[in-house]
Amino acid sequence: MTEKRWQPLPDPQSPEENSIISSLEAALGIDKELSTLLWQRGVNNFDEAKFFFRPSLDNLHDPFLMKDMDIAVNRLIKAIDDKEKIVIYGDYDVDGTTAVALVYGFLSEFYDNIEYYNPDRYKEGYGISDAGIEWAESINATLIIALDCGIKSIDKVDYAAEKGIDFIICDHHEPGEELPKAVAVLDPKRKDCPYPFKELTGNGVGFKLLTAYCLKKDIDLDRLYAYLDFAMVSIASDIVPIIGENRILAYYGLKKINDNPRIGLKALKEVAASKGEMNIENVVFTIGPRINAAGRIKHAKAAVQLLLASDYGEALEFAYAIQEHNVERRTHDSRITEEALSIIKDDDWLLNEAKSTVLFRPDWHKGVIGIVASRCIEHFYRPTVIFTKTKDGMAAGSARSVSGFNLYNAIESCSPLLEQFGGHMHAAGMTIPINNIPAFREKFNEVVSEHITEEQLVAQINIDLKIKLENLSRKFYRVMKQMGPFGPKNMHPIFQTDNLKLAAEPRILKEKHLKLELVEPETGTTMTALGFGMREAFYDKLKKCDSFKIVYTLEENTFRDQSTLQLFLKDIKF
Repeated sequence: MTEKRWQPLPDPQSPEENSIISSLEAALGIDKELSTLLWQRGVNNFDEAKFFFRPSLDNLHDPFLMKDMDIAVNRLIKAIDDKEKIVIYGDYDVDGTTAVALVYGFLSEFYDNIEYYNPDRYKEGYGISDAGIEWAESINATLIIALDCGIKSIDKVDYAAEKGIDFIICDHHEPGEELPKAVAVLDPKRKDCPYPFKELTGNGVGFKLLTAYCLKKDIDLDRLYAYLDFAMVSIASDIVPIIGENRILAYYGLKKINDNPRIGLKALKEVAASKGEMNIENVVFTIGPRINAAGRIKHAKAAVQLLLASDYGEALEFAYAIQEHNVERRTHDSRITEEALSIIKDDDWLLNEAKSTVLFRPDWHKGVIGIVASRCIEHFYRPTVIFTKTKDGMAAGSARSVSGFNLYNAIESCSPLLEQFGGHMHAAGMTIPINNIPAFREKFNEVVSEHITEEQLVAQINIDLKIKLENLSRKFYRVMKQMGPFGPKNMHPIFQTDNLKLAAEPRILKEKHLKLELVEPETGTTMTALGFGMREAFYDKLKKCDSFKIVYTLEENTFRDQSTLQLFLKDIKF
């Protein structure tokens, strides 16, 4: 395990801040620790707490605040009124496939001259492709609605226009200096877009288009809200901030997937053996990877077919097929990660001097290089790019960043060496001539070295509160749980407890995990803690130490209908 820096979040300092926490205690009937957690999340009074604990769909923004929304809706209405062929075009990842399922699924409820299209990751690459436009032309389509892609597809949109095909772009990636000449470009990150919430997913932008359409055509919004589990899956899997509109959509999407999921997601839950109530983390680790696996291993169309299935038996068939893709994906993932780590360890410069990781192997599977980049960061905490060879003789790269470092800006500084690139602060993709990779490695490391801080090169654990085990009651957990959905900008609270001892010998689970029985000598409180993947780093040290401190999250474990609170360890210090 890489070294981790413990960073406590600021405590209330001023009399005013302490007064806010005291007033929250009194108004909500909760203890100081919970009031502090609320204050850390920007909740300062009873009304804000009510809004925080009970998100409302009524608080979603007016979709017509988005630049070009009126133009987009009018073009969509015209296409439907004139019975034009419409193509819903989405990227091949979770955001793109769920966006296609949401927009196509909703519109096809009352309009049948409509098709959907997802590009082949290996034959066409990311975003709008010539092949996709030519297929749309072959079926006489005159309108393409692009989801989770298109913001940089200037040439492709021009190519489509030559063929008499209009584009409505629904994207959430950073635009370039020039926008495509589409009929409408919906992207909250446009510099000239006044839309108040900038962190929607591609799916979320498509959802806003449909919201505007419903408002214009006087369609009951509850029909659209029936698709909120798709919106939630995109929010969870695309790792966007779960604040503002994303928090509202995720909150109701989780209710939908837990109470009455759409058939495709219900089948995926069964195949993944997901029992109990789902939260954002469950979705990230069970639903997201399986949907992604379709596009990584075969074709993303299979994921859309699953999500749109209307028969449960058919949905299960699709889900089991995708499960097989996911097993294959994991095999590639494990092998390539081992190879990548071996390359780093055998290269003295990469191991000891580099501030970034850039690796290339022509035979690495393109579908998992983004995952491998993330795995490398778990071991060598620095911005990472993994390249592999494409069928056209170029190299495709997938990049991941570390906390606080703007990856997109660093890659943009290397753009003269690249054929194309796109993404955002935390993740990006690119295409490059293979001969340019050595120069890219050198330039990228130079840019990273110039702008990254030493602190950003050490994994940081942000700690919400220092707390005693005796304070972790059932009531504490119930209130804390209602602060979800948890995710970026509203992370699951992380706690620190000091001066603990072992109440029994540490147990090893499945050869690499730890199960600890802890005791807090000061209060006599005992609790169970699990440390996933922590055996190698901590087992011997725990057996030798007298006392230690831990950082962890508080979770509920249900086994044979018995629920207990337990700690999920993030790190241990002696």
